[in-house]
Parts: sequence; structure tokens; C-alpha cells
Amino acid sequence: MSSFKITGGKKLKGELTPQGAKNEALQILCAVLLTKEAVIINNIPSIRDVNKLMELLEDMGVKRTKLGEGSYKFEASEVHFDYFETDSYKEKASSLRGSIMLLGPMLGRFAKGKAPRPGGDKIGRRPLDTHFVGFTKLGATFEYEAGDAFYTVEGSKMEGAYVWMDEISVTGTANVLMAAVMTKGTTTIYNAACEPYLQQLCKMLNSMGAKISGVGSNLLTIEGVEELGGCEHTMLPDMIEIGSFIGLAAMTKSEITIKDCKIKELGIIPDTFRKLGIQMEFRGDDIHIPAQENYEINTLIDGSILTIYDAPWPGFTPDLISIILVTAIQAKGTLLVHQKMFESRLFFVDKLIDMGAQIILCDPHRATVVGLNRHHNLRGIRMTSPDIRAGVALLIAALSADGTSIIDNIEQIDRGYQFIDERLNAIGANIVRL
Repeated sequence: MSSFKITGGKKLKGELTPQGAKNEALQILCAVLLTKEAVIINNIPSIRDVNKLMELLEDMGVKRTKLGEGSYKFEASEVHFDYFETDSYKEKASSLRGSIMLLGPMLGRFAKGKAPRPGGDKIGRRPLDTHFVGFTKLGATFEYEAGDAFYTVEGSKMEGAYVWMDEISVTGTANVLMAAVMTKGTTTIYNAACEPYLQQLCKMLNSMGAKISGVGSNLLTIEGVEELGGCEHTMLPDMIEIGSFIGLAAMTKSEITIKDCKIKELGIIPDTFRKLGIQMEFRGDDIHIPAQENYEINTLIDGSILTIYDAPWPGFTPDLISIILVTAIQAKGTLLVHQKMFESRLFFVDKLIDMGAQIILCDPHRATVVGLNRHHNLRGIRMTSPDIRAGVALLIAALSADGTSIIDNIEQIDRGYQFIDERLNAIGANIVRL
């Protein structure tokens, strides 16, 4: 297990370029299985989860050629189905939450697939029923082997159908969508997720020859085609990393410019941070955050305490709730953070309280943050990263704190943030990887 040693209290200054979007990458990479032709993908982040998925695809028989930094060519002309019976496949796929999205493209192209129960962050219940209900609506069958925790799907009789998504699941929508694009007939997916990641997947599939309409809405219509061809696709910058950098700048009183943000794709993320009193300036597609000594949380019109909560897109992404919470620690005012979608995501606040934050954990879903307004700084402590987003929230807290902090289990942070220590050190941070 690796750790970060952070010397806090340093103001940062400079430019940061966000990596390619992690959540988009996991979908896009699975989609290469839908064609035997070459698919070129640009702006792939070099992070643990994405690298492990690319290695898994290679083990399955997909040829991968590096074309440049973050750019690869994939050719899935052959897929070795005997590999799915091996212990290696079970071990590698079960460690990745995104591996469940291999089933959709395997169903769509080969009418069969197998995947173990996936891993990922321990942030609460994350049922997979939505995926398999969608598959069965298309006419597929599935079995769950509880003994070895494997899902097996078969889809030789699939036809287009009306699919109601009982949960607005990004991965569930992506999986059913990829199963439907080469399924005969018309499929409609209602209550579909419409995050930018999903829109990007639809645009990529359409460039491969799929016929998907309604992109960006919660009603997708798919006209099945017989086969898909190759394409070239460039991924969006990671909006979660962009939000993390905005919070980092505010907490550490730093002047940071975030480059090439694709601001139009960020939705309400910038405005949500503005509700905390954080100033920012759009310069083309760059976001400039000036150094701020103080920032004040907005109140409602009648003076009531502001609540920030997560919701499916175009609402505020749950992946930034941890960042909003930690950023509010040094604001002036009080904030209620309501994490609606996952019941274990706020449990990391005990570490922030140990650092000197004034936070009341009301229940598994809600926390009240009473801003310190710089009256005193957080203090460095030793702590453990429980998941990707909480890990970066703790890193932001440590960078703003007096003294030295140690964050253990930083493999969690590495799953979602590319060379984060090196990039922050380049603009003035003091982070040592132990």
C-alpha cells in the first residue's frame, strides 16, 4: 500500500490541464468490441482503472497499438471466449467496476458474454439489476452463478424493444445501448441517463454506423444495424478533475488556470462552485480561478441555509459532492450537503473533523458544514483514502492544512487521477509518494 506525504499550507500557482474523462473512457473502451475494424481513441487518461481495462481487453484478444501520448488503436477482429473461463479473467474483471460494460457489446456483436461481479468504490449499494432487466427486455437471458459470482448472458433471440430504465444509471444505459445497436428492429430506451459521457458514447457509435437518435435526452431511439465499422474518437476532459481543481484553488488560496475545459460540457458545475462564493473567469475554454483570501456561501432568497445535492444529469454530479463538502470547510457561512445517490459516500468526514473542520454528519446522506472562514487552519493528520473522490477531497484538505499529513491507500486516488502528485508539485505543492 502506497501513501502520500503532504506538507500543507503552500499557495499554488500555474496551469493545470485536465486528463481525459475517466467515466467516458470506461464506456468507450468497452465499445471497441462492437467492431472488427480499427478504432482510434485519443485523450485516454493514464490511470489505474483505465489501464487495467485496456490490459483486460488485450487478454481477451483485442490488439492495442500506442500511437502517441494518450492515443491508441484497438482492433477486436478476434475475441478469445475461452479466456472468460480462466481465473485470470475473473480476478482482473472483478477488480473493475467498469468491466460490467463488457457484457453489452459482447451481447450486441456475439450474442453471448460472461463477466464476474465487478468491484469499484465502496460508496453504498450499487445494484446491477437495471443492466440485466434491460438485456432481458431485448430478449436476452442471463444466469447468475452465486458460487463463483459470474453473470452469463445469451442473446441469440434478441429483438428491438421498449426498455424502461428503472434507475437512471449511466453504466446501465451504456450497457443496454451497446447491446441494442446491432439488435434487429427498433429499441427505445426511456429514462436513459444523458450525461456527457453517454452522449460521447452515442456520438462514437453513430460515427461507427449506428443509428441512435435523441442523444442528450432521456429518450434514446436505436435502429439496429447489421454491423459497425471503425472510427476515430477524442474523449472530453474530465469534468470531475476540473471541479476538483476549482475546489483546490479556493481551499489553498491559489491562482490556478485550468486549460481546455470544454466549458459547454460542464453543465452546472461552475455555477455550483460559484454558490460557495468562488470567483472564476472563463477565458475561451480555460477557467481562471484567482487567489481568494475569503469566499462566502450563498444563502437562499429568504436567508435560509443553502443545500447542494446530487442528481442525474443535468443535475450536479455525485462525483463532486465530496469536493464541494471539503471546499466549504474554509468558506464563510453554512452549507447542507445532501448526497442522495449513495449512502456511504460521506463517511470520510470523520477524518476532516479530526483535522479541525466543523462538520455535523446528520445521517448517511447529509452533512452540515459550518465554514471556518480562515479563522483557523486545518491541521495535518494521518488518514486513509476510502474511495477515489473522498481521497482527492482529503488531499485538498491536506494541501490547505498546517503541518504534514499522510494519506494511506492512495491506490484509490490513482484509480481516477493521472499523476496527480507530479502535476500538483509542478505548480508549487509538496507531495511525496511513499
